[in-house]
Amino acid sequence: MDFKRFSLLIATRTILAMLTLIFLTQAVMHEGYHATILLLSVVLSLQFFEIMRFISKTNAELVRFFDAVRHADFSQRFELKAQGAGFEELGETFTDILKRIQTVRSKQEAELRHIKAIIEHVPVPLLSIDHSGKITLWNNSVRRLFGANTVTHIDDMAQFNKDFPKKLQGILAGERTLVNITIDGMEHKLIVSATEITTASNQETLLSMQDIQSELALAQLQAWQDLVSVLTHEIMNSITPVASLAKTAVDLVEDVQEKTQKLPIISDELSEELAEDLEDVLGAVKTVARRSDGLMQFVTSYRRLTRLASPNKKLVSVATLFNHVTVLAKQNWQKNDIELTASIVPQALDITVDSDMIEQVLLNLVLNAEQALAQSTEPKIYLHAFLNVRGHVVIEVADNGKGIEDENMTQIFVPFFTTKKEGSGVGLALTRQVMLAHNGKVAVRNNDQGGATFSLTF
Repeated sequence: MDFKRFSLLIATRTILAMLTLIFLTQAVMHEGYHATILLLSVVLSLQFFEIMRFISKTNAELVRFFDAVRHADFSQRFELKAQGAGFEELGETFTDILKRIQTVRSKQEAELRHIKAIIEHVPVPLLSIDHSGKITLWNNSVRRLFGANTVTHIDDMAQFNKDFPKKLQGILAGERTLVNITIDGMEHKLIVSATEITTASNQETLLSMQDIQSELALAQLQAWQDLVSVLTHEIMNSITPVASLAKTAVDLVEDVQEKTQKLPIISDELSEELAEDLEDVLGAVKTVARRSDGLMQFVTSYRRLTRLASPNKKLVSVATLFNHVTVLAKQNWQKNDIELTASIVPQALDITVDSDMIEQVLLNLVLNAEQALAQSTEPKIYLHAFLNVRGHVVIEVADNGKGIEDENMTQIFVPFFTTKKEGSGVGLALTRQVMLAHNGKVAVRNNDQGGATFSLTF
């Protein structure tokens, strides 16, 4: 209807213009109508101008509509009735189309924001690598994993492990692999899973990196605790009656020795032989009793691994911890001439821990360092506490001894493992358990200048 009205208005204006042109032609053909010719010329010009303006109004509105769609300008409104173009319904349609596009666009944006929010809060780090090696970090978890380190290309991964880029490029879609990396001095064990994503213009690999360091340590600790619990239970059940019988046998042999001394002497040779036999028996039984007691004490020490109480955490000054540990450790250092240096940055550094547990851990590490310095000419032990780049409190115990053999690095925190002749393998295993109870980590490394450094990260 509007289009017919628009056509009628155009036709009317065109007919009027043609009539004016006819009258103008007649006036020109006859002399003496100069004023009429001038007037008709002006009228004809105005009519043509009106026709052009009338048509251009609608064209301008069409251009404005398409520009609004192209630039997503949904604030435009089309009131063609006021302009007299005869396209009122067309203007209303344009306005309605823009409103519908705006509604769909808003809904899509809301869904996109929702999806992005879900991805941002997924606890598993997500990143993608395109064919050129460019890396995109998709969520907070992966940004927290890499911290302030620059990660924009696959080659940047070499700073965490020199083989890391090769492993990431070699993993196929649907595969999973275990990777060990070190970021800001903290070790991570990652299970990396790969998925191929193909779009119309690009193909990339989506990688999920699940850090299982803590879970693996807890599972391993639980397995050791279960093993130790079973072993200590069975050993205690077997050795307790042996120890009791050994002590009883010692008493019986000693009683027999006393009684044989009171018996009438049959012969000197027989008496001497009997005394020697009883002495041999007594020595053997005492050895069994002594080893039984030692084994029971050994088993009792391992029971500590399965009976560690939950830490009673309180805010404590690191300086206070260092002072207590230093006083306890130096009691036996009069003859060792060991130099102990402590540093804390910042000096007022505090930490929320079970002070009794952590003091015992630090004392064990200091005593281990003391034993490692037995052959050093200038023995030194260093206590150092600081905040790492992630904001975690780190306490280090270092020495300038001979260090730790490379093959023992991965074993020293395992229960039963020890390199000392009289060691039980409990101390460092207990240290690891205490740190796990504090949601922390313990690590060891050899120093470039000699000796070893144990790091406690909270």
